[in-house]
Amino acid sequence: MNILSKLRINAGKSRLSVKMARIRRKPLYLNLYHIRTIGIVWDASRPEDFSILTRFHQHMAEQNREVTILGFFPGKELPDRYTAIRYFSCFKKNELNFFYCPVNPDVDSFINTKFDLLIDINFSNLFPLLYASSLSQAGLKVGLADDKPESSPFDLMISMTSPVAIDKYLEQVLYYLEIINSESAKKAV
Repeated sequence: MNILSKLRINAGKSRLSVKMARIRRKPLYLNLYHIRTIGIVWDASRPEDFSILTRFHQHMAEQNREVTILGFFPGKELPDRYTAIRYFSCFKKNELNFFYCPVNPDVDSFINTKFDLLIDINFSNLFPLLYASSLSQAGLKVGLADDKPESSPFDLMISMTSPVAIDKYLEQVLYYLEIINSESAKKAV
């Protein structure tokens, strides 16, 4: 990445920090049993992982949970398998502003949807996806643990060794959500 790109991303992160400072949210730690809506933020640069997300969507639909997936594809043209799917929307590199922040109505809609759970599948730490995860109004945000947990937008962080497989990561997310037994989970009954 060249120096101009780094400066633009740093400016974008600064803008994101200002927006995040205005947000007042209290995490809602719900047990998996109480979760009805799930938003997933996904790095769509690996089309072969889409089948795993499709199986996850089917599994959650069988349990009467609604899943919405927002993907970021770094290319100019979306792969055919990403089009015409009701529960999936994807934005591309040309839908970013000068500071690499998404300027797409689907992203705005996703951010403003109050999902019970947000699952971040952004293992490469792409800034446009971090932007969406950080500003999301989801009740509980789950993501990979990193070396700066104090600045993370996530309420629950999963630690896994690299390389992280999406299917194993989703298994861990579900496992930890099954064992949550907090006061907010009890109040949701």
